[in-house]
Amino acid sequence: MGELREMVAPFVVPGPTGVTIRSSLKGLTGQDEKVLRLVGGLLGSLASRDLKARCVAGLDHGSDQWARRKQALTGQSSSRWAGRITKATHDQWALARRGQLAYIQTLEADVHTIAYRLSLPVGAKGSKDSPGGYRSRREWFAKSRRLRLLEDRLDRARADREAGRVRVVRGGKKLLRNRHNLHAAQLTEAQWQERWEAERWFLEADGESAKRYGNETIRVTPDGEVSIRLPTPLAALANAPHGRYVLACRVRFHHRGEQWADRITANRAVAYRIHFDVGRGRWYLTCSWQIPLVKTVPLEAVRSSGLVGVDMNADHLAAWRLDTHGNPVGEPRKFDYDLSGSAPHRDAQVRHALIRLLHWAKRHHLAIAIEDLDFQAEKTREKHGRRKRFRRLISGMPVSQLRGRLVSMAAELGITVVAVDPAYTSRWGAQHWQRPLTTKTRKTTRHDAAAVAIGRRALGCPIRRRTAPPPQHRSDAVGHRTVQAASGAPGREETRPRIPGPRTRSAGAGRGAKAGNQCAHNRSGHTAEHESWHQDSLRSVSRNGE
Repeated sequence: MGELREMVAPFVVPGPTGVTIRSSLKGLTGQDEKVLRLVGGLLGSLASRDLKARCVAGLDHGSDQWARRKQALTGQSSSRWAGRITKATHDQWALARRGQLAYIQTLEADVHTIAYRLSLPVGAKGSKDSPGGYRSRREWFAKSRRLRLLEDRLDRARADREAGRVRVVRGGKKLLRNRHNLHAAQLTEAQWQERWEAERWFLEADGESAKRYGNETIRVTPDGEVSIRLPTPLAALANAPHGRYVLACRVRFHHRGEQWADRITANRAVAYRIHFDVGRGRWYLTCSWQIPLVKTVPLEAVRSSGLVGVDMNADHLAAWRLDTHGNPVGEPRKFDYDLSGSAPHRDAQVRHALIRLLHWAKRHHLAIAIEDLDFQAEKTREKHGRRKRFRRLISGMPVSQLRGRLVSMAAELGITVVAVDPAYTSRWGAQHWQRPLTTKTRKTTRHDAAAVAIGRRALGCPIRRRTAPPPQHRSDAVGHRTVQAASGAPGREETRPRIPGPRTRSAGAGRGAKAGNQCAHNRSGHTAEHESWHQDSLRSVSRNGE
């Protein structure tokens, strides 16, 4: 058995640092849509050129070049539009660099795995911690060719990173690839062109504190009036003073509307983004602002009243309530969701499952314990080989989406979230808790047992039910042999299971000299004592004596 990896201590997850709300722009006139398309197209072209300039600069970029880029954009738009464009460009370039590093690390892991398996004999069996050789010569040859391909990709990626080159597409690489296969994407050329242009528009403005209603570029008044500061080339389209264009519609924020109104009334910074949903044919206004980081509750205080252990799976959340000593209380709960269909449907399913979980935890005034999962290293093609079904399973699990939404939604309800190390929770939970928690009327699943293991790890309790060695005698002088504090736990006072085989250095069971002849042992009640006994006749004795 290999050594167990070092585990990270449980910690309280910090709350969100920002808020985002959205509302549709209903009642736009034809002139309003024309102005929005012109402004978005103009600023989008400026953002594309600025991103190209930033990618050309590479690692030699500095604050002086950033200032020159902003100065060049100011004359074609405005100072505030130029600042927002250059900031978005910097963020997009930095995101591409992080993705490039993650791609290199994935290639290095794949190359190492293939090279190791190629060095083993064909058909060599693997162990629990390391893979074996390939199954056939045909697979070995195919993987040797793939190794050369991955090595070439790795060399090019490393060269790009050293030179500071990144591959960025405004609008997204997925939509760009759809242009070459419109039939598979179920799009016409006109539909694709409309989506491509809408994705490349730029209608974003950062907020400014102490300015009127928190934003000078895109301003929204408390009564819902939306106005935009037009760029310099489009100033002739203004219908309000100071080069502004006021939309004919009124916007209302139903979610967090009071918080938004309080913020803009105090002239605090609020950022806005206007975008067009081609599929629905609607314009939307997204509002966002930063919130102060709330001081997290100490972990000891969270453990004082117990919590809810939650195991995330591909189609449901398994939850079980635990008391302060780590004992499961009540019945396990299951919150299902369906991740098939469109992205809005999947998002709605996740939110519905999380809100049911949070309301249940809120009723009992408990915190929630989850695993700090990250499947990026598990999604590689060479990690699990032919286990395509397992790779699709872990790739389809919305781990980051579940975690992000859970933290933000829990913060609104005042529920604390504790993250634990995910190592061995499913394995140890099934080993130590699945069978003891199974009764005639309750069938405990492996996921339910994993939820118990997650909760116990968050409480600081060991997952194993028995930790002390057997006592020297049957009295209670040494205490109980389990870590359970309260009485009534299933199987708490049961004896240890019988383990066959030798317990000492002497000969074990079935290995003695008379192990095969049980009748030779002097045991009370053995069948040999009940057999009939016949005395030899005197005649036979005398005959033998002669």
